[in-house]
Amino acid sequence: MVAPLLVAPLLAAAAAPAVRGVEVVTATPTSTRELVLDRRRRQLLVLEQGQELRRFPVAVGRPGWETPEGRFRVQELVPDPAWEHPVTGETVPPGPANPLGSRWIGFHRDCRGRVGFNGSEHLVVQGCVSAGFHGTPNRSSVGQAVSHGCVRLFDEHVRELFELVQIGTPVTVLP
Repeated sequence: MVAPLLVAPLLAAAAAPAVRGVEVVTATPTSTRELVLDRRRRQLLVLEQGQELRRFPVAVGRPGWETPEGRFRVQELVPDPAWEHPVTGETVPPGPANPLGSRWIGFHRDCRGRVGFNGSEHLVVQGCVSAGFHGTPNRSSVGQAVSHGCVRLFDEHVRELFELVQIGTPVTVLP
């Protein structure tokens, strides 16, 4: 795990998904590629030497469950991830019903747990929670602030993003 370089006072990784799968490990990046997430505009920029290479619309964390703000690095890359419900432990295997879509790109992990109301129920999450970029079967959520801290992309976009990053790629999350 790569520690965040700068962390906002409130880490709101929330009830972000537990991911089961094989971590794909690659060398430390030698390129000048980076990701910049603008939570307010709900856009993810892929920059190469400071120039925009690609831009994607995204969904971010809902009020009270905001996507963590700060500087991070890609920590894990998982194709076809399984998703484990953070409270019940129920596992959803890879496939069209998986809330993570076809790719998981983790950039933040917090092992202090999380307690809060998600709009419909009170959640108590014990242990580690993660935040990352992933696809979603809920296409209408992209462009909204609706997640529990993760960043949702259209599945075709997260597949493209997956090919553009590697372990260690810098991630900056703006307010």
